Order: sequence, then structure tokens, then C-alpha cells
Amino acid sequence: MPIQFELPPMALLGPLLAAVGIYGLLRWVVWAPSGGTSPKSVSDHALWVGVIGWLASTLQGAANAGIIPLNPQTPSLQQPADILEALAWPVAGCLGVHALGQLSYPGPRRSRRLATLAVRRVRDFLPRKLAWATLGIFAASAASIAWAATQPAYRPLPYTSPPYGEAGPLVGGDGRIPGTELTACLAAALLLLAAGTILVLWLISRRRQLEALDAGDNEILRTIAMNRLLRTVSTVAAGLASIAANYAARPDPAVTTDWADPGGLLAVVVLFVMWLWQPPQLAGVRRREARSGRTPASGRTNARNLRREKHPAAVLTVSLGPLLALAAVAPGVAALFFLGTTNPVRASVISAVMAVCVLLAILVGELLLGRNYGASSAARGWPVQPVAPALLTAAIVATVVLAVVTVLTAVGEAALPPGTAESPAWITTAVATAAVAVTAVPATLAVRRRRGIIARDGGLDAALRAVTLNRIVRILAAFLLAQGGGLLISGSRSWGALLGTQTSPAEMWEGAAAATGYVLLAAAVVLSLIRVTAFGPRSAPAARRAPVEPAR
Repeated sequence: MPIQFELPPMALLGPLLAAVGIYGLLRWVVWAPSGGTSPKSVSDHALWVGVIGWLASTLQGAANAGIIPLNPQTPSLQQPADILEALAWPVAGCLGVHALGQLSYPGPRRSRRLATLAVRRVRDFLPRKLAWATLGIFAASAASIAWAATQPAYRPLPYTSPPYGEAGPLVGGDGRIPGTELTACLAAALLLLAAGTILVLWLISRRRQLEALDAGDNEILRTIAMNRLLRTVSTVAAGLASIAANYAARPDPAVTTDWADPGGLLAVVVLFVMWLWQPPQLAGVRRREARSGRTPASGRTNARNLRREKHPAAVLTVSLGPLLALAAVAPGVAALFFLGTTNPVRASVISAVMAVCVLLAILVGELLLGRNYGASSAARGWPVQPVAPALLTAAIVATVVLAVVTVLTAVGEAALPPGTAESPAWITTAVATAAVAVTAVPATLAVRRRRGIIARDGGLDAALRAVTLNRIVRILAAFLLAQGGGLLISGSRSWGALLGTQTSPAEMWEGAAAATGYVLLAAAVVLSLIRVTAFGPRSAPAARRAPVEPAR
């Protein structure tokens, strides 16, 4: 069957505006109006390119591509044209962001251009180990897609159980389209990703030298850009393999309802490995850090170099990070098991349970810190910048987004015809958000009132408080984004009732609301995985220069 793929002209307006906005943001970051282009601003620019590229690469909206749901009203991707569109935007988005990152560097401004006679080739800057890992992930993804091509199609069947007194399994469930149709879409996306990766690697190697960097830093910057690109496309390739594995794992609904998807777990493993595969650092940034005294013995400890501290209090604070991840995952899995469903309304409760457990773990950590290493005679330091501006901005934006989504969803649910709406989703979201906000209060007060830490470095106590405060704001911002995304998905029908017209049907607004919800969920996951040390000050001391607050 030929694939008919029609893209309305207005559908390009949104991506075009997003590209212009991203380009302007990257130019502003690399130019650094306060001090001009420098190794620090270039390093920040590379970080922003990586973060935005991660956000644009989410395949969450296509996770169930090729699956025919049992409920015909459930949104699905069954037609090849719809599947191609859902796959093309993340692939083109992540590649486009990295291409914009190279194009947004400032051009030469001196009368004499900085150039080298050596021919720049991709392999001269390519991180070899990461490149081989990426190639292996692409090969595994291709094998998974080829395996999905051999799978037959199934029709969805209603759930039925054996007659009373007879033994037999429960049968029924979702169906799926022919494997060849889904494979054609996945293979096209994988080929586009591979070809685009090669082109962007070539663009990185051919980009002109930056006048703010010396020859060595210019080479390292190309390696940094390639590192961030390969890590992003590796997760996208793993996501394509996960979609194929999810499709192939679905059983025949006429035989059984039991199935498992190990491919999804492997995709998560790839995500974490690539997240930890950090790029090198510019030599100019390292020299600046050395001149600013960012060493443990310098008396200028801050959130970024806290991991090098040997003080037991610093070790406890740093080691609390992995425990916070466990405190989020374990209760979330337990709540999912007891609730027995993953519908978006109960998913709001699950995310609230995870956030509350993390905040309680932070509270316990502060109590242990003050009891074991604090003293009433020690002065309490307070950070100059308690919460990083980027993180605080994210929390404010998440709060505004959740408030607007909650109000509009409540209005839309009230506009639904009587008897068609289920239990109001916004009430569950509001109660869960209030519970998390109440739990955050004692954790924040514990940071403020904790006894001071006795240490030779005067900035250590303030750095510990800054790390904890950033952890609290980070989990709150991620939770609020997740709540807003979940409410958009679960309350998508209310948006159709609120904004649907003859020219813009309700189905279009429902799909747009659900897609936006998935984007917010992906942003919440990414934000929760970013280390708080990434938001800390680079060179400024963590404590005030003025006399610190005396203990009470």
C-alpha cells in the first residue's frame, strides 16, 4: 500500500519559529552580553546545545507505534503516514538543534582571520570509544527493526476468560499492524538519523575557528560537539529499537495476554550510559577554574567542586544523590504495583508519591548532617546564590504551566456534555500537588535551621546548603512539569471541548494537548536527571564574604 504523507503548510510554522528561537538563544549564550565570547560562554553554549538536543529527541509520542488499541477511542499510530510523522520530528529536531549549534557561533570580527593549514577531518576529532559504542547501538537497532519485520499482524480482541469451572488463560487485548509497515517507517527514521549524523559531524569538522579560543581549545570544542551529538543520536537509535521491541513483544490476543518488553529496559540503560559519558573540558575553562581557587584547600568550596571534598559531611551529601534516585524509583514501582494501572490520573498520584519520598529523604539527610557533623558553636554559612537562576527559572515556568493547564482543564471538563466526563482529573492533580508542596516545607526549613558544619573551609557549610536547596527545587520543578504533562494527557478531551470549532475540530486539540503532555513529561525526566552541580556557580565562592550568621 503506498504511503500518502501530506504535511500542511501551517505545520511548518511551529518548527520554524522554534528554530529561530533556539538560534537566538544559542547566539545570546555564546555571545555572553556581560563579557563577550569567552571559553566559559563557549562551554555554556555547548551545554545548552546538548540539553536542547536531548529535549527535542524524545520519541515518547511514538512509543506504541503500530499497536491497534482495543478501545477505538484511544489515540494510536496505525497508519504509516502518521508513524512517519511521529518519528520524523524527533529525528529532525535533534539533528537540527546540533546543526544550529554549529551555525550559531559568531563569525570572525578581526581584520585577520584565524586559520590553520591542516585539513580538518571528522576522524581527527571523533571520540573513538563513543563512536564505536554508537555504531554498535545503531547495528543493534537495525537488527531489532529487522526482527520486527518478521512479525505478523493481529486484530484486537475483547478480553475473555474461560467458563466458570474450566481452566485456561485470560485472552484478548490490543492488536498490531503488519510488521513490514512498521519496519519501513522505523528503517526510514534510522537511515535519516544515520545520514543526518554524518552530515552534522562533517559540519562540526568544517566549522571555522573561533577567535575566542586557541588552536587546542578549538579542537577540543569540536570533540565536545561530537560527543554530545553521538550521545543524543545513540539514545534516539535505542528509542527506535525500543519501539520495534515493544511491537514484537505484543502477543496474539487470541492466545494469551501475558507479555514482557525487555527492549524498553535496554533503552533506559543506554540512556543512563550516554548521560554519564561526559565530554572533555576546554583547557581555557580549566585554567580559569585554577586561577579562581576552586580547590578543596583554597577555602572557596562550591557546589561544583564538592565531589573533591574529603570532609565526611561533603561525602554524605554527595552520596545522598544515588539514594535519592532509589527513593524515587522504589516507591514509584511499589505504587504502580498496588494501583494496578498506569492511566494518567493515577500516574499523577504515583509521581506525587515519588516526589514526597525524595523530599523526605532530603529531610532525613539534613537531619543526619546536622546531628553527626554539626555543632551549636559553628557559624551557619548561607550561599550567595541559594538556588541557581536556571533552576529557579525552570521551577517558576513549571508552576505557571501547571496553574494554566489546571485552570483550563477544569473549565474544559465543565464544558463536556453530562455523562461523558469521568472523574475530574484536575482535582487529583491539585490534591497531589498540594501534598508535595506541604512536604517541601519541612525539608526547606531543615536546610535553613540546620546547625553549622565545623570545617577549615569556610565555604563548605554554605555549599552543602546550596546543594540541598537545588535538589529540592529540582525535584519540585520536575514534579510540576510531570503533573502538567499528565494532566494534559488525561484531560485531553476537555481541551477538545474547550477549543474545538468547525474549522479546528476537537480531535485536533485533543491530539495537540496529548503531544504537549508527552513533551512536558520528557522534560521532567531530563530535568530530574541533571546533576545539581551543573547549576552551581563556576568560580564564585559558595559562601558570603561578609561574616556569616552566628549560631543560635
